[in-house]
Amino acid sequence: MTTERSRPATEQTPDVEITAETQAAPVTVVWDPAVAAYNFGDHPLDPVRVELTIALARDLGVLDRPNVTVVPAAPADRQTLRLVHEEAYLHAVQAAPHDPFFRGWGLNTPDNPLFEGMHDAASLITGMSVRAAEAVWRGEALHAVNVAGGLHHAMPDRASGFCVYNDPAVAIARLLELGAERVAYVDIDVHHGDGVQAVFWNDPRVLTVSLHESPVSLFPGTGFPTEVGGPDAQGTAVNVALPAGTDDAGWLRAFHAVVPSVVRAFRPQVLVSQCGCDSHFRDPLANLALSVEGQRAAQLAMRRLAHELTGGRWVVFGGGGYGLVDVVPRTWSHLLATATGEPVNTSHAIPNSWRGFAASKRPAARVPTVMGDGADVSYRPWEPGDRVDPIDRAVLATRRSVFPLHGLDPDDPRD
Repeated sequence: MTTERSRPATEQTPDVEITAETQAAPVTVVWDPAVAAYNFGDHPLDPVRVELTIALARDLGVLDRPNVTVVPAAPADRQTLRLVHEEAYLHAVQAAPHDPFFRGWGLNTPDNPLFEGMHDAASLITGMSVRAAEAVWRGEALHAVNVAGGLHHAMPDRASGFCVYNDPAVAIARLLELGAERVAYVDIDVHHGDGVQAVFWNDPRVLTVSLHESPVSLFPGTGFPTEVGGPDAQGTAVNVALPAGTDDAGWLRAFHAVVPSVVRAFRPQVLVSQCGCDSHFRDPLANLALSVEGQRAAQLAMRRLAHELTGGRWVVFGGGGYGLVDVVPRTWSHLLATATGEPVNTSHAIPNSWRGFAASKRPAARVPTVMGDGADVSYRPWEPGDRVDPIDRAVLATRRSVFPLHGLDPDDPRD
């Protein structure tokens, strides 16, 4: 296990400066309890995780902030889904649940078992993400959040990795349809954001950045640093593949050594973030070792980038995360707090009302008492001379693959 706990820290991720203007800016939170219908049954992707997230955010008062509007959304229609997905695949998703022997299109597999109403449930989540993107682009909100979204593995012609429709890709395609010319997508899920990368592989209008566990050790087996985009879009795919065991200090060092530089060079009009929290050290499906504090620090860093580069236009999705009670509700409540104004302190006690609700939903689960893990998120900045540490080697591989394509020096830590 690669660890940074014993190394001296010389830099710490600061909280953003919270201004009165930022706190008052309108924020749209897209939510509909009907997302519980996206339910594979006895499966790691349990919809209770988003139900508990919204309940915790409500009990913390995050969704009652005066600048926050909680809205429903219509399911994405066929025309919208076809911005990304093939018509034949849409037909397959509708037909498959009626045939227990259905095969093909990535459906009726252990990862993507069939369930009644699959098309409707996946279309609703996609419509919610599209609604968030439209709210930001049209100026209805500065930030918009769909914690049920972030299903980033689905391909145009098949389901993959618990994902039937690729709602982040459809939302980005909708932004382009509305006139956006440069959209940056930053994916911090433990798994490579392969579906979004594939959709925009050769589209110079979309920058896809993914920090994930190495494809050598984790699904989907893609996301190597040499994946940099198609012939017409060289440099618009950026992949940081981190070794199993990477913790807060190493992960944050890698993030800050790559993400701000390439996003600044791209000059986006909108920042879209996929904030999967399966990088947590208690997540049962992966092997990174971040804390809630580390994930919160990444959220704050992305908000800073949005306010620096896009006038604050920030579209935010959930993603993976399989610590259903202990991890996902806390991390995404921090995400909702970060998007809507004042961050919640990680030492803040969790309301007893929510703890009782969580215990009623999952009696055998570990129910947390505070909003953090008590972790230190200080880190040392990346330096090009350190090539022994596997995290630093991963950072250098990414920088050398993609930085020159943006006119940046891969060996200069100032870039």
